[in-house]
Amino acid sequence: MREQARILIVEDEPALLEMLRYNLEAAGYGVDAVTDGQEALYRIEEAAPDLVLLDWMLPSLSGLEVCRHIRRRAGTSDLPVIMLTARGEEYDKVRGLDAGADDYIPKPFSPKELNARIRALLRRSRPALGAEALSVGSISMNLVTHTVSRNGRDIHLGPTEFRLLRHFLENPKRVFTRDQLLDAVWGRDVYVEQRTVDVHIRRLRKALNGEGEKDAIRTVRSTGYALEAEED
Repeated sequence: MREQARILIVEDEPALLEMLRYNLEAAGYGVDAVTDGQEALYRIEEAAPDLVLLDWMLPSLSGLEVCRHIRRRAGTSDLPVIMLTARGEEYDKVRGLDAGADDYIPKPFSPKELNARIRALLRRSRPALGAEALSVGSISMNLVTHTVSRNGRDIHLGPTEFRLLRHFLENPKRVFTRDQLLDAVWGRDVYVEQRTVDVHIRRLRKALNGEGEKDAIRTVRSTGYALEAEED
């Protein structure tokens, strides 16, 4: 089973926003949407999506400024951004790309073309989204059979620990706060206390770490956790 990519739409025109949402959900993407630039930055900071569709003209903060903020932040500097705009002149396209956009699509545009560009960006930025297996160091996960191993040893995980490990394997060495892990693994609409993350991290560690093996999960004091499995 392949992962559903999450796309954040930042668009203040209601009709276009709903058209984009409908087409992207029909294509199998998870979709969040906001209507102004400042809210987009708050949403991205809470839980970064896999890709951002960003309108140029927005209230409170322009798409260009949002893109610049995304590129300046260490945790989102490589986040794929496609800029949508009514501006079609070459000079405007250059400005958008210089601000850090990965692609630029003038309005009106074909939903099929947009989907094709999204797929191309996601293939480059997150190959794990289309993968059937993930591997970091000595840890391997098969997404088809839902099996996990380390150094050839089978590891049995509960559903939550499996999702937690999968998130770490897709983002090796990246440090996640407890809130970010809650959003990514449990979902935004589910109320779970932060200490629940610690409980499942302990369970994951117990399952992953065999005798003589390095602790695969690094605790970052006052921040959160990261996957730090040794190299093969």
